[in-house]
Amino acid sequence: MPDFALEGVLGDDTRRFTLSGLRGRWVILFFYPADFTFICPTEILGFERRLREFEARGTTVLGVSVDGLDSHRQWVAELGGIHFALLSDPGGDAARALGVLNESEGRAYRATLVVSPEGRLAYFVASPLNVGRSVEETFRVLVALQSGRLCPADWHPGAPSGDPLELRY
Repeated sequence: MPDFALEGVLGDDTRRFTLSGLRGRWVILFFYPADFTFICPTEILGFERRLREFEARGTTVLGVSVDGLDSHRQWVAELGGIHFALLSDPGGDAARALGVLNESEGRAYRATLVVSPEGRLAYFVASPLNVGRSVEETFRVLVALQSGRLCPADWHPGAPSGDPLELRY
């Protein structure tokens, strides 16, 4: 995974985030097209609602768009506050390096990456711009990845792992 260094808004603070600085933790890195849009707040608030579950699994959640820090601050306030960082990628360099920049629009695609504690890409999905991502599916995949077990289609936490000896039909 290519590293990045981006400024982000977290609460009232602004700080620099690097992917390499998060080694040892799982990372949910979700790119979204823009602040103050119709679908993006539903996704951000979806991650906010499930944030404690992600954190309980040793996972850092980060949202990224090409919007600036002031826009992020204003949007976080409008959303009623969130407890994970929104990173600013104004030139789209991080999105481009990860292959999720829509060059013609200069904005990120709606993409979700799960990065392992070793800094490797463990999961990637991109959604069409008119379809919001599933936070529930992101969490399901994270739990499956962390289990290290075989997890069949439609597996969910608490279901058999996919081990043929455990599957019940």
